[in-house]
Order: sequence, then C-alpha cells, then structure tokens
Amino acid sequence: MAPSAPLYPVSLVVSGRKCLVVGGGRVAARKVEGLLASGARVTVVAPEVIDAIRSWEATPPPGGTPGWLTIEVRPYRSPEAADFRLVMTATGRAEVDHAVFADADAAGVWVNSADDVDNCSFLLPAVHRAGPVTVAVSTGGASPALAGWLRSRLAGSLDFDVSVVAELLEEARSLVKGTGISTEALDWDRILESQVVPLVREGRIDEARAALRAFVDG
Repeated sequence: MAPSAPLYPVSLVVSGRKCLVVGGGRVAARKVEGLLASGARVTVVAPEVIDAIRSWEATPPPGGTPGWLTIEVRPYRSPEAADFRLVMTATGRAEVDHAVFADADAAGVWVNSADDVDNCSFLLPAVHRAGPVTVAVSTGGASPALAGWLRSRLAGSLDFDVSVVAELLEEARSLVKGTGISTEALDWDRILESQVVPLVREGRIDEARAALRAFVDG
C-alpha cells in the first residue's frame, strides 16, 4: 500500500556513516552497491552472501572506499539495527524484514524494506546519475516499474552533458557567493536556456563558461 501522505524528497549524506544491509542476495547487492558508491561504511548481515557483494570488500564500486564493507555471515540479531544511521533489509523473509524494521524504527533509525512499503520509513527512488547530477523518480511505492521507466525516459531526453553544465554552474555560483550577492537573485533559467545549454550541446565549453562569467559580472 502506498503512503497516504506525499513523500518528502531528500538527498542523504551517507559518506563515512555506518549503514546496515540485512540480506545477501541480488536485491541486497543493489542496496550495498549504491551505499558504497555514496561513500558509506556498510555492514552486510546474512546467512549467505553472493560473490558480487564479497568482491566489493577488496574492490568497491566507484565512489567506495576499500575496507569500508564488512560482511558478517550469520542471521540478523535483534536489536542491532539500532546501532546504525541507515538500514536496508532485503531478505525475502517477511518476519526478518519486519523485525529489522521494528528495531530500526523504535530507535529512530531510517529503514527501507525491499518491496515492502508497510515496513519502510523511507522509499528508494529510481535513480540516474551523471557526475554531480542525480535524477530521482518516485511513485510513492505505487509502482517501482513505472519509476524506472520514467527515470530512463527522462535521462534519455537529455541531449547534452548535464554533468558539464552542473560543473560550470558551480563555478559561477562560487563567483556570485564571493560578492555577497544571493545566488537566488539571478535568472539562471534564462542563461541556461539561451546560452549555456546550447553551447555545451555543441561542445563549446569555454564559450559557455565565458557566457556565465559575463552573466554573473553583469
């Protein structure tokens, strides 16, 4: 059942923070990979763990830190979820996933149960990453398949390198902030639409940077 109230979207900073994944199969592997790629310290607890997860102990996915994955081959022990900042459970066993949720929720720890909205305090969107840019789509648990479909369509509709645009805008924002002027006071939409995106689309990065500099100085 999807949540009755609208979800509040956020981007969590998990870098260096202790996160728990209960489960060692393919679904759990996706959770582990995403957490490691975001710089988290991840502990995996499961009676069986697939080779893909084990391989990240020595060679984590891009963004991960070697040595920040701990694998404990055993069943979940209540109430250990309370010892972490973020918890995900993907065991395929309703009684285990519910126990993990109950322990985490009672301790005020955010928890996601794979394919089980009733045992979640947060939901995972379908995600596309391009450098510093993240496109996330959620259907509030109603249809992960639709979220994935929309994510792919949105990502495929971009005919320019959005990561380059993000980096150029970061440079420009830093210049504005150095003057003490609020970055919210500028019409970023106009410069993006009229100059920056068209120039980046054509590979004219230096000209796009110059256009932003003139925009900021103007």
